[in-house]
Order: sequence, then C-alpha cells, then structure tokens
Amino acid sequence: MTNPHWPFFGLRVRTPRLELRYPDDRDATDLATLAGQGIHAPDFMPFLAPWTDQPSPDLERSALQYYWRARADLGPHRWTLPFAVVDDGEIVGLQAMEATDFAVTRTVKTGSWVGRAHQGRGIGKEMRAAVLHLAFEGMGAREAMSGAVEDNPASLAVSRSLGYEDNGFDTHVRRGQPVREVRLVLSRVRWRERRRDDVVIDGLEACLPLLGLAPA
Repeated sequence: MTNPHWPFFGLRVRTPRLELRYPDDRDATDLATLAGQGIHAPDFMPFLAPWTDQPSPDLERSALQYYWRARADLGPHRWTLPFAVVDDGEIVGLQAMEATDFAVTRTVKTGSWVGRAHQGRGIGKEMRAAVLHLAFEGMGAREAMSGAVEDNPASLAVSRSLGYEDNGFDTHVRRGQPVREVRLVLSRVRWRERRRDDVVIDGLEACLPLLGLAPA
C-alpha cells in the first residue's frame, strides 16, 4: 500500500522467513484480534504494564488505540514504529521500535510480542533481527536498547543470542508488586559481528524526513 501523505504504509522489512510491515487499519485490527486470543499463560505476565489484563473487547480497543496513537504522535523528535509480523501470509505478532531525538542520540528501543499459538518457532528472534537491520543498516543507529522482566527467560535469551549485553536493572511496580527489569544494550559493533545479508528494506527513504533524518 502506498500513500503520498503517510509513506509508512509502504514500509517493509523482509527476511527469507518473515515480513515486517507498518500496519494499516486492517492489519491493526488483525493484531488486536490476535492479542485478544492470547499472548501468554494466565498465570504469567511478561509485560511491565499489564495491558493484557483487560477483558475483551476493552483489550482489542486499547490495542487499536495504540496503533492510532503511534501514527498521531509520530514526529522528528519522538516516534514509535509498530510492525505487523507476517509469517506465510498470516499475522503472528508485533515488533515495535521507538526513539526520542534519534537524529542526535542514534539510539532505539525495541519491544515485541508473539501470539501464543505461534510461539516456540523462533519467530521472536527472527523479527528482532529484522528490525535491528532496519535500525542499524537502514537508519544508522549506534545502539539498540531492550529489556525484560527477570522471570521472562525466553525474551532475555533472544536478546543475548543477538549480541545484546546486560546493562543494569530497573525496579518497577506491576500489579501492585515490585518487579525487576533487566536492561540490555546492543552496540553497532556487536550488531555488525552478526550482521545478516539476507534482510531487505523497502519504502524507507520516503519515511526518513518524517523521522528527522535526511534521505541517503
């Protein structure tokens, strides 16, 4: 989909297995439906903000508002890019990347989830590798930040397998209880050690000015 007023609708990142695409309203609706079908077991909360505690249809509406808010609030000084993750034509999760004053800091932060029915197939690592390629190769990032609660070993394992290094801890309040977040950082040098040559980016150049960057 191309749109001269909102070029992000044409932004794609492809690996041999997955496609990451900026969601239009149809994709956003499918993502909201997928989230409503479940992301994690009822007795486990992988997120610092327990947004999946909401009942249906509040959860799905909240998810849609997140995608609309990301569009409305996007600007050169602060932006969030959510991507629908597509595996063999089916949306299986969300991979997001955000930054503040990226033109100066060259630092991004990522977050993601995979629908519970699609977990355990290596999708989380593949989609993170794709968005990191966008950040470092496409946009010239110097470092990428991530984090996960201590009791989410799957997320921590994905980060460390991609070269992230531990970067301290933060303590947050979740469901009225303290929870510790492990901070991680991936430098450009560490990313280049594992750089892939099979990731393709389409539609980025038209988006760059809206992110505070000059086209290459």
